[in-house]
Amino acid sequence: MARKTIYDIQTKMGNEKITCLTAYTAPIARLLDEHIDILLVGDSLGMVLYDYENTLPVTLDQMIEHTKAVIKSTVKSCVIMDLPFGTYEESKEQAFSNALRSIKETNCAGVKLEGGILIKETVKYITERGIPVMGHIGLQPQSVILDGGYKIKGRDKFEWKKYIDDAISLENAGAFSIVLEGMVEPLAEEITKILNIPTIGIGASVKCDGQVLVTEDMLGLTNISPKFVKEYINIRAPIENAIKDYVSEVKSEKFPSEKHTYQMKPMIVKEEKK
Repeated sequence: MARKTIYDIQTKMGNEKITCLTAYTAPIARLLDEHIDILLVGDSLGMVLYDYENTLPVTLDQMIEHTKAVIKSTVKSCVIMDLPFGTYEESKEQAFSNALRSIKETNCAGVKLEGGILIKETVKYITERGIPVMGHIGLQPQSVILDGGYKIKGRDKFEWKKYIDDAISLENAGAFSIVLEGMVEPLAEEITKILNIPTIGIGASVKCDGQVLVTEDMLGLTNISPKFVKEYINIRAPIENAIKDYVSEVKSEKFPSEKHTYQMKPMIVKEEKK
């Protein structure tokens, strides 16, 4: 089966909900590949894998290496990579150069940039040169310092115009899809109705064309639990129990047992000729 393309994702709009989860490593990517439309190698890996306070310290080199691992270990999902903070804000030329490097070195299907009207010319510059771009508006983790924290958008209706204008500007600039994060349901619904490209929600209600979550959040592996995260299973306890069993068996010399130990070949004794 061929890997899903940007065209495949767009044709799902209005017909079937688009599914998206984050993937940063080969083992997780392999598990998701059979079931998920889009694997997002998000800069959230900085917090999930590296225990950074936020996503800002993540580097382009880190993103590229993790995306390589995800691409190499999958065959079906459409893989999109975040451009991290500081790799596209300086100029549209800088953004294109880093987007081009990302595509060439990883073979991912496209890149994701945070921002609305302020980066519309950058998005236009990149997409006109053949690189698919996924937009990201609403709560923007890369703007956490400027915003003074992770704040839900659209609670007051006077805010709506800004985010609607952001969404329209990204579509007009050539974005193939837009992530709506941390946004009240009525605003997310309004933007989804206006746009002719798919919206992917994270904390933006069922009204979006698709949904994305951080995989480790929905598996119960992280200590972060925003309201929008549904923990479908908590695998922390089984993992901890397995670790405790391992420690106990090592200390009691139950592990490794004969079953897990290599032995020499049996010695064959040849009889001497008389």
